[in-house]
Parts: sequence; C-alpha cells; structure tokens
Amino acid sequence: MEDALPPIMEELSNAKHKAQWLSTLQTYALPFIGSKQVNEITVDDIHELLRPIWMEKNETARRLRGRIERILNYAAVKKMMSLPNPAAWQGNLSVLLPSKVQGRRIEHHPSLQLKDTQRWWHDLQSRDGMGAKALQFLTLSTCRSGEARGMRWEEVEFFKGEQIEKLGFYGLWTIPAERMKADREHVVPIIKPMKDILEPMQKDEGLIFPSRKNTELSDMTLSALMKRMHGADQLGFVDAACGRPAVPHGLRSTFRNWVAENAHSREAAELQLAHKFGSDVEHAYHRTRLLTQRAELLRAVVWVFADKTR
Repeated sequence: MEDALPPIMEELSNAKHKAQWLSTLQTYALPFIGSKQVNEITVDDIHELLRPIWMEKNETARRLRGRIERILNYAAVKKMMSLPNPAAWQGNLSVLLPSKVQGRRIEHHPSLQLKDTQRWWHDLQSRDGMGAKALQFLTLSTCRSGEARGMRWEEVEFFKGEQIEKLGFYGLWTIPAERMKADREHVVPIIKPMKDILEPMQKDEGLIFPSRKNTELSDMTLSALMKRMHGADQLGFVDAACGRPAVPHGLRSTFRNWVAENAHSREAAELQLAHKFGSDVEHAYHRTRLLTQRAELLRAVVWVFADKTR
C-alpha cells in the first residue's frame, strides 16, 4: 500500500494536512495493511482496521476510510490493482459498518447570542493583532478556524471593475479540498468588508494571517482572544442554552440561528458553511450557481454584526 502513497501526498500543499494524513495512516492503517501489496488488500482487511475505532472515533474512522479509498483508487488507475475498491463505502463497507453511530452525545460549541453580536463585534474591532484580524475574517466568511488560520494568498482571486459590477462581489477565496473537513474544494465569495481586511496586507504568496514566526496561527490564538473578550469573570458573551462562554466555532451556529430566524435561503446558508445537502447532483448544481446569493447573505451578516441601524 505504501507504494501508492507518495503521489497522493504530493497533492497536499499544506504541511499540516500532510502530517495529518500520514499520522492517521501510520496509526490506524499501516499496522494492518502497510506491508501488503495493494492488490492483496481485501474488504475484510479494511473492515478489521476500521472496526475497533468506528464507534469510539467515528469521525477519524470515516476520514481514514476515505483516505484509504483515495489511495486505492489511484492504485487502480495505475493498474496496480483491479476494482472494486475494497475501501469503497456504498454497497461494500456500508453493509459491514453502521452508517449512523447511535448513543453518542453531541457536544455543541457554545455560540454567541444574536442580541450580543453588536457588542461583541465592537469589542473585537477595538483589538489589535493578527489573531483579531483572523477572527474578524472568520466571522464575516462563516468559515472554520483552521480554514481562516491556514488561508493563503494563492487561494485568493480579486476581481476588477467589470467583474465586480457584473457579479456584485469583489473576488473568490478557493479553499483546496485537503484543507476542508469534508475533503471537498470550497469557494467563498469575497464581499467588501472581507476585502478591506485583506487588501492592506496583500502579498503574492504565503499565509494571510501568519504568526510572529511566520507560521500558521494556532487554534489557541483565536480561542484565547475570545476568552479575553469574555472578561475575568468569563460572563461577557455566553451561550443562552448552556451558559458557557462562546467560542470561535460557535460563531457558525450564531450565523445559522440568524438564517433560520430570518427565513433566509437554507441552501445558500448550508453551502456557505460548506455543509452538504441533498443528492450529489443537487449539491454540485447549487455549489456553482449560488455564489451571488451567498454574497448577499454575507452582506446581511455584516448588518447583523456591524450596523443594525442601516
């Protein structure tokens, strides 16, 4: 199996994701199938390595299965093995492993209450530093922390006059599949407040929100910033449901709650959050055709956080 791995790794431009791929495979897959030729790997082999972690570490197990499937697809194309792929899910491992893991308590990330958005945003804008800029951009784009912290100039395309006038937004941020939770490329329209954050720092390449050592900001940078915003008593901005201080990832829930309460497009919101809905065909269709609607939705997000009097 290791023979098919290097070409796949070359596609991953982000060092962190290369390390994650290797770590997951080395921990859970290679002890079972690392020494086997790809044409010797069976469905039973894949089932055996996934079964011990499928219930306890389901997300890790699902990602692992997808990565093995991708490696073996490459091997099949290169005629190192024949199909069917033993790591395929539908009609294969789906028969052997439960698609839904029951009995697991879902821990929701504490979110910012809609009534607190103005006060929170005003506090955030008063703070300096790269972490504050990244958190502002994360809020306006509704992306995940890792997507913002790992954002690179090579992923950004700014439009010129005619394009802006035609489309109604200022550019595109294309996040490669290897940086996305679902391993699918994600495209985000850039509206003016997002462009205003990016433009003063613009370069040709490299990280957009680097640390002082020119490395990717740690997750703790944004978490610690938001923790400071809560104040010494940690009661500055709490989730109404659980009473805990809001965290960066919870801002996505704040956005989704606002969409639901104001009857905005579910499809545009789910696409903006990089959530999949409907069939593969439906998802692909909407993914390429709702950019303008999603830009309108993001402009409304600015209204929620920055200017309710408008």
